[in-house]
Amino acid sequence: MNAIKKYVAECIGTMALVILGCGTAMLVGCDAANGGGYILTALAFGLTIVGMAYCVGNISGCHINPAVSLGVLLSGGMTVADFVGYVISQCIGALLGSGVLAGIFSFGNVTDQTGGFGSNGLAGVNGSIFAGLLVEIVLTFFFVLTILGVTSKKAGHGSFGGIVIGFTLVLVHILGIGLTGTSVNPARSLGPAVFAALTGNTTPIVQLWVFIVGPLVGAALAAGCYKFLESESKEETK
Repeated sequence: MNAIKKYVAECIGTMALVILGCGTAMLVGCDAANGGGYILTALAFGLTIVGMAYCVGNISGCHINPAVSLGVLLSGGMTVADFVGYVISQCIGALLGSGVLAGIFSFGNVTDQTGGFGSNGLAGVNGSIFAGLLVEIVLTFFFVLTILGVTSKKAGHGSFGGIVIGFTLVLVHILGIGLTGTSVNPARSLGPAVFAALTGNTTPIVQLWVFIVGPLVGAALAAGCYKFLESESKEETK
């Protein structure tokens, strides 16, 4: 039963991230030339993480991101069975979130300023797969590395951890939105891509693999790096 509660919490958290983050992008747009929508979208994603950290963090850890769950798994913080359950729950939450947005924007006759449910893409890097992968790997590396550090038992950040993580997500969005739309989260990319495809925009679903592979590689590198740094720290304290 405890495992099911964790999975439900991850589903709800990811659904909230897609509705509030992608929904804001759809409403205000993410054109870097018009900085207001750009910054609002970055803040929407980051502040949602802050809210969810204090909402479901004590239940599931508030990963709401397969890349974060992979980093935690590789760091020894969860079992493979839980990892699989988390990822499935996160993907379901992302699909539900995109479904809610589809209902709001369709029945409310509201224009989607992104043209694809806030989906990620390579337009900002002129279609370069290499550049897109590099952006997602680097941004996810720093994001997951921050999470592993903040949530470490030795960190001592206490109740401020959610704020640090949330504003780190704001930071990576400030750089990444104009390049790839900033994924750093395969589930967050999956939901919008699927619903964009259902409405005739197939580009996000074709490019989706970049926003799955990039964040997962970045998370794996972050886990390896943090384990190395932490082991060095432990040796120095002996």
